[in-house]
Amino acid sequence: MPIYEYQCQSCQHEHEVLQKINAEPLTACPVCEKPDLIKKISAPGFRLKGTGWYETDFKSGTKKNVAGDATS
Repeated sequence: MPIYEYQCQSCQHEHEVLQKINAEPLTACPVCEKPDLIKKISAPGFRLKGTGWYETDFKSGTKKNVAGDATS
């Protein structure tokens, strides 16, 4: 299950919630209890790399690794 970040538009409280992908977004703030939560967009905390993943197997030429070569 992914972790989603929420922020209250009333009190600016931020928190993370472990939710199923198909779960309804939360609306009530756990601090001020107002229905002003919005789901934030954030980057995942991991990166798939190594052989077998798109980044290394389906690119050609000098674009093998978008993050740069680890040896340089």
